[in-house]
Amino acid sequence: MSDDILRELAATLEARKQADPDSSYVARLYAKGLDAILKKVGEEAAETLLAAKNGDPEPLVRETADLWFHTLVMLAHQGLGPDAVLNELQRRFGTSGLAEKAARTAG
Repeated sequence: MSDDILRELAATLEARKQADPDSSYVARLYAKGLDAILKKVGEEAAETLLAAKNGDPEPLVRETADLWFHTLVMLAHQGLGPDAVLNELQRRFGTSGLAEKAARTAG
């Protein structure tokens, strides 16, 4: 499974850019524009936080999936895909989080 599902989903999200907004939820989000997509990401982030606070793993996994999905929609809208984020995570891997953050704020 691994990151293959992310790439498959990214390909589907790209295809939805050409879909009829009346026939696709994602096409409808694209048609509404970035602000609507960002609002949805924010809503899903809040729902994920609430699910984590409640401590029940099943809702937390579902809400996290919703958050990841809508984040992928946001990335696709911006012309990016999961590989951009995965590459950044790979770049950071093995680096102290404190050192990485200090390098970002210094530059």
